[in-house]
Amino acid sequence: MDRARLPLNALRAFEAAARHLNFTRAAIELRVSQGAVSHQIAALEERLGLALFRRLPRGLALTDEGRALVPALADAFDRIGATLDLYADGRLREALNVGVIGTFAAGWLLPRLPAFERACPHIDLRLMTNNNRVDLAGEGLDFAIRFGDGAWHGTHAEPILEAPLSPLCNPGIAGRLADPSMLVRETLLRSYRSDEWPRWFEAAGISCPTLRGPVFDSSLAMVAAAHIGVGVALTPPSMFAHDLIAGRLIQPFAIEAVTGTYWLTRLMSRRDTAAMRAFRTWLMAEAGT
Repeated sequence: MDRARLPLNALRAFEAAARHLNFTRAAIELRVSQGAVSHQIAALEERLGLALFRRLPRGLALTDEGRALVPALADAFDRIGATLDLYADGRLREALNVGVIGTFAAGWLLPRLPAFERACPHIDLRLMTNNNRVDLAGEGLDFAIRFGDGAWHGTHAEPILEAPLSPLCNPGIAGRLADPSMLVRETLLRSYRSDEWPRWFEAAGISCPTLRGPVFDSSLAMVAAAHIGVGVALTPPSMFAHDLIAGRLIQPFAIEAVTGTYWLTRLMSRRDTAAMRAFRTWLMAEAGT
């Protein structure tokens, strides 16, 4: 079919009528007459050489051919609408898809989003949080912000900032922790990285006890458990500064252990876009790297 002569008005009329199964309601939505909708759909059926609706005594029903056409049209119109939305401010807003580990998103990135919007108003930033397990290609991400040692296969990784770990707990538990050795009496909440508590106890000069506390795949969930008194979390205090300032959480000891870094990662095969370069420049400036 000649794309230059696609009957777009008729396709729009059909898509609206298919959703409502009613020409009158479709006409109201499209702000045309019911006769115009009926005429456009009849013309489309004639052009295709098949019926899209069955006209029933009390309404409409889609034929098999009409039912097959609906999802393709709905998807096409949604994509056109999303693209037009990028021009809402009179200029093109370039989309940027970024996956972010939840702890970094809540504790560092989200409070800075207004500053990013002011610095880069032309970027339509789309954030997808995760628990550090991410598929850059499969999820269609331009970047992923992750925690670890920076060694991910096929990935370019640039350090953003270090985030040393230290125990955090609620005020009730903190009140009975006179020194680090007393942690052995508490429930120690753990992430899936089994070396974190041993490395912290090593930094404290104490033998690590047998670890039996709950295991979490999210520091946000682990800290939420610490907040209600389930146990003591080992997590970056810098990501929970608001809770520490408000006194909802306590960092009972200044001892910290460096077990990883936050990294800005992208596929080595991913070509830079203007939006990617702008985001990276802003992010690194904010982090002071």
